[in-house]
Parts: sequence; C-alpha cells; structure tokens
Amino acid sequence: MSQLYEDPYWPRAHRWLAGECTNTARGLLRVLGLPLTLGSITPGRCDLAPKTIRDALVRYSTCDIVHGHDLRDLRAEDLGDLPIGALSVEDAQQPIEQAVHRALEGADAVVLLGGDNSITRPALRGMGKNLQQCALLTLDAHFDLRTLEGGLRNGNPVRALLEDGLPGENIVQIGIQSFANSSEYFRIALHAGIHVLPVEEAQSQGMEKAVNAALQHLSQKAEAIYVDLDLDVMDRAFAPATPGARPGGLTPLDVRRAAYVCGAHPKVHVMDLVEIAPPRDINDVTSLAAAACLLSFASGLLERLS
Repeated sequence: MSQLYEDPYWPRAHRWLAGECTNTARGLLRVLGLPLTLGSITPGRCDLAPKTIRDALVRYSTCDIVHGHDLRDLRAEDLGDLPIGALSVEDAQQPIEQAVHRALEGADAVVLLGGDNSITRPALRGMGKNLQQCALLTLDAHFDLRTLEGGLRNGNPVRALLEDGLPGENIVQIGIQSFANSSEYFRIALHAGIHVLPVEEAQSQGMEKAVNAALQHLSQKAEAIYVDLDLDVMDRAFAPATPGARPGGLTPLDVRRAAYVCGAHPKVHVMDLVEIAPPRDINDVTSLAAAACLLSFASGLLERLS
C-alpha cells in the first residue's frame, strides 16, 4: 500500500479501533478475530479475513455524517485474534464460546471478525444465556441448514443451533436467495418456524424497515440477539471474496444500513462478519464493505448509548 496522506483533521478509523478516543468517550465495543476456516464447504482462506478487515479501516474516517456521530466518542478495544486457525471446527467450539463470553464481560456489544460461518454456533452460545432466551438474525444468502451427518461446517451452524435447542421461531433469516438453496432445507426452515425473508422482499421493504421489523419480532421472544452477517448476502459484484455470493444480492449500502440498525438495538449483544476469503478479493472491495459494516454497527451503538 502506498503511503497515505496524513491530515490531523481527518482521523482514521484504524486508530479508533486501536484505542484512540475522546476524553468524554462512552460505552465499550470489543472486537475479536476468530480466524477459523477448516469448516468451509468451499475451501478458502477465511482465516486471513480478520487482519484484512482491520487493515481496511485505514481507508475510513470516524465520522458518520448521516447520523451525526464520531466514533471517537465510543471506546473500542481490539482483543486481537483467538489462535484457532489450525483447529478443527469441533475443537474450536469451546475456545470460541469461552472467548466470546469473556469479551462480553463489561462490554456493551462485541463484533467478531471471522473466519467462516462455522464460528456462529459457538459464538452465539458464548452469549451465556439459555438458548430459549436467545435469538438469531442472519443476513445471509443461505439457510445454513445443511445436514450434520458430516460434522460441523460453515454450511450448518443454524441446523446445529436448532439441534442444540434454539427455537426456530427465535430465528429470522434475511437475504435468502433462490437457486442458492435446496427445497429440502427450505422445508426444514419452514417446519422449524424460522421466519424467512428472501432478498427480493428485503429490498422491496428497504433494509432498515426489514431489519427493524426482524429485531422487534425477536426482542419479544428473547433477552439477547445474535446477528450473523455473512458477506455473501451481497451481490457477487460487491463481494468477490465470498465464494457463496451470487448475482442478485444486496448492496454494500444495504448491509451497512442493516449493521447500523443492529448496533442501535439494545438487545443485540454480538454481530459477526464472516465468509471473506481475502485472496479472492478484487481491489479490496469485500474487505472494505466488511469494515464499513463494523463502523456502522459502532455508530449504531453510539445511538443506543445516547
């Protein structure tokens, strides 16, 4: 990367994540990298994503013009990466669950930088609640309800959570795409009581309205909400680093708006950003989108704390 022009009146977001904040900063957002990748159905280097997302923050400022927030008014703590890159999905379950539980202690919210989608099951369990009191919002092109017969994978965390006891009616899935899922797994979703909002309906409603409605529904059923933001919910043109992305998905602005709404909701405890394989990226477009989601969630958290 060429040397960037430094302007003292243009504070960069990577410094905020490193701890740079105002004297009157409030709240606490923790960020934790979970570079797990050995559970991917489509092989990729999702273990490289946490660093890539952090590096992308250098391209952003801390100023949210639309909502009138400066992220330096929010305290941030980067916990680094959990050393799980060489572990199997099964062996990584307990370390992830424990790490997320610790990260939440004293924090207003936690953002997890995956890694592939296999981090979602243990991370949700790490919220430390009875699963009957938990809820899951996925922003994803896929159901992630694949069979568990071959073990835990990035394609079955929602199926595993259902088996664990998470009620299907406590799950909302936004952005699901036709021709990227099977009729069998759609049947399982409907039978479990999962509320499914296909990508066409989400875009027709508008993301802010769709996500607000989902969170309102889930907050009536649970004490803690987990948000799984799989970047392959975006159109493939905007997410070349996500092997599962297809044409016809959401835009970066859609997912940024969704992340803000999630950050602002008082029952959202954790959001993950998953499924980025940096070697597949083009001009850093996917990692920049993921970094913008992190910043938008943080801005929403500031709104929550105001």
